[in-house]
Amino acid sequence: MALTNPKWAKTLVCIAFFGLQAAAWAEAAQTRPDGPNADRLGMQKSYPVCPQALTRPECRVGTWSANEKVAASSLVRPSAEPMPLPRWADAPAISYRWGLFSKTLDDFMADTQTTGLMVIKEGRVVAERYQYGRQPDMRFRSFSMAKTFTAMLVGIAHGKGMIRSLDDKAADYWPEIAPSAYGQTTIRNLLRMSSGVPFRELYTWTPDDDIWLWGRVLYSPENRMRPEKIVEYLNTKTTREVDQGLRFKYATIETEILGRVLSRAAGMSITQMTQEWLWKPMGAEAEARWLVASTDQGEGTGGSFNATLRDYARFGVLLANDGLKGDVPIIPRDYLLDATDAARQPGAFRPRYATPGMGYGYQTWIAPFKERTFALQGIHGQHIMVQPQSGIVMVQTSVNDQPSGRQDPRPYQMRDALWMGVLKSLGGFAD
Repeated sequence: MALTNPKWAKTLVCIAFFGLQAAAWAEAAQTRPDGPNADRLGMQKSYPVCPQALTRPECRVGTWSANEKVAASSLVRPSAEPMPLPRWADAPAISYRWGLFSKTLDDFMADTQTTGLMVIKEGRVVAERYQYGRQPDMRFRSFSMAKTFTAMLVGIAHGKGMIRSLDDKAADYWPEIAPSAYGQTTIRNLLRMSSGVPFRELYTWTPDDDIWLWGRVLYSPENRMRPEKIVEYLNTKTTREVDQGLRFKYATIETEILGRVLSRAAGMSITQMTQEWLWKPMGAEAEARWLVASTDQGEGTGGSFNATLRDYARFGVLLANDGLKGDVPIIPRDYLLDATDAARQPGAFRPRYATPGMGYGYQTWIAPFKERTFALQGIHGQHIMVQPQSGIVMVQTSVNDQPSGRQDPRPYQMRDALWMGVLKSLGGFAD
């Protein structure tokens, strides 16, 4: 039959292309059923999905790649035209230094509790690995990588005029929290986690841990469908340790407030914004999910996004391209530079000043390199590393034993060593 309809001809070409791409993916992706400490992480029980994953290691692999099975969530639909991620068939082998030894990607997987790892150079996939039976179609929980997604949505909303100025106060869009110090904090200072309001993020999950207390406000059964409980809690926070804008202090509550301010400013849910402003235009291939709070059904913008490794990689490619998909701007470039360029940060937020190592931009970690290099990071070992000039992106999801701040430093030291090796192996800038 002759193809006289150009629309159908284009459709069949696309089907053929993505069929070939799927075959290439099958060849490129490597997965294994076990991994380091697999028995302790639930292999004998087929990696169960259970709600106690933060406190029960055997629940982590299964739950953090299927979180919507144990928690309420909202659906982010993908693009009808996914961004191609072709495999770089003759890519240089990646090696890295660990002590006196040269190591490979196989060594890294064997030495770390990594569930998924992907390396990309200029939009081409160099490596894709999975452990513990994880598969490419599984959605991995972002944890605090979600903070950078939230910040990019803020930038898009600002570019659309929905947020008039980043120096507007939170209460300008959420007047119910005006009595609180958070309500009188600017959006820019929430983006930099510099409200100055006392907050202890200890990850002990005990009553002296403010992140635990805040979690109970959002998720405890007695607060279900009672959004006024959030306002009541925030309005008890009326003092600051230091003036806003002077100091970086990590506090997930500030991102959760930011997400609710953003939703009110835009008149849309975070899920709608993610779908219409990021997921579809950037060319995501799979559905994503935001976990939502039982108190107000608000998305967990501080740590509750869930997506496939490949779509995290696509987001990394978008960031590496300074917010452009081809010639189409998705994230305003000037805002993205403000978020990720060390030279654009006030002194207290630059690398080695915000923390002994990394700087902090708009909900994004900035590496101490000469060439602009930045990261999304999440508790228990989730990372997207981005270096725009070289076009190199590395995505890692993990089930590390200890949370950030209380962790064994070795997995993070190995991550840093691998990243340096990736940069050196693929022609990036490693100083």
